[in-house]
Amino acid sequence: MFAQRAAAICVKLDGDDDPSGAGAGWCKRRRLWTTADYEPTRALGEGGFGAVVEARHRATGQAVAVKALRAPAPAPDGAGAAKASADAADEALREAEFLAACRGHPSLVDLHALAINHGTKEVALVMECVGPNLHDVLNDGRHRGGRPFPEADVRRIMRQLLGGAKHMHARGIMHRDIKPGNILVVAAASGEPISVKICDLGLAALVTNPPPYERAGTRRYMAPEMLLGKTDYDAMVDMWSLGCVMAELLTGTPLFDGNEDNDVVLRIFSVLGVPGPRSWPAFKSLPLAGTVTVPPVRHRNRLRQFIPKARLSAYGFDVLKRLLSCNADKRPSATATLPSPWFTEDIDSNSKASVSSAAVANVDGDE
Repeated sequence: MFAQRAAAICVKLDGDDDPSGAGAGWCKRRRLWTTADYEPTRALGEGGFGAVVEARHRATGQAVAVKALRAPAPAPDGAGAAKASADAADEALREAEFLAACRGHPSLVDLHALAINHGTKEVALVMECVGPNLHDVLNDGRHRGGRPFPEADVRRIMRQLLGGAKHMHARGIMHRDIKPGNILVVAAASGEPISVKICDLGLAALVTNPPPYERAGTRRYMAPEMLLGKTDYDAMVDMWSLGCVMAELLTGTPLFDGNEDNDVVLRIFSVLGVPGPRSWPAFKSLPLAGTVTVPPVRHRNRLRQFIPKARLSAYGFDVLKRLLSCNADKRPSATATLPSPWFTEDIDSNSKASVSSAAVANVDGDE
């Protein structure tokens, strides 16, 4: 089964390059690598999942990003080691399948190949090497140092992210962990328009699979229905996350930060208002709604106080306010958001890159 899944992914990648399918026969040579095919050159990020390194393909000299998932540590007696390794390989193949299904969109990171360690059966994803993540660009002193992006840049970034989300959702895939740390900034010469790509589909899920779905993602970008225990959510959780990213680009800091779920939920209510039976009829029926101490004094949506007109135009604010709807039924899809008036004017000419190729070389790591 392992070999069959890997081969199917390779065929998919080659089939995308050659619609006739004629290239599928040589996928093993081109798409299925071993660890000997590349040489790591520097670390790009590391976490509980494993590590991402920049590497050089020995045969072509091409720079790539290689993501290897780390198997959980086995018990002291070694029990469960084989299962842990198999589970890590399964997760890697699962992410590769999502990336292969979404391949071809300019705002989604491209999967080039799979790399198999035949000794350990470890599977690594070989992807295009892009640049630093948006979190680092926003916060690193060598880039913006916490300074918000101007509206023109935010508009261009959001149009690209919405295009990537539309492409994923059309294929029945919800990302579930969209955040600045999972958005890569393409290296560009000074003065060129900023360009971004969504990466890391490790927590993605198929909306075609029946619920329940587990909780997934990063708390400060997590939709309120997920925070409150809803298990039959849908791709609208990504639209909320995109709204959180947009707000952070405009303010320089996460809008809904908190150390616990209730902290984040109360922060959401303090900005957007406490939900009522009209604004969010399903709120009280959510599994964890009873654990939230709702403020006794209700107030209206105060989002405009945090993002004033001087920072965001009326058309842009309309997009943001709709994305940050507590009631998922009122959130627009990516397809419905892209025709908004905010995106109709030419944004390429007045949105400039905030990160250069030289700066990219100096930024490592992930959020």
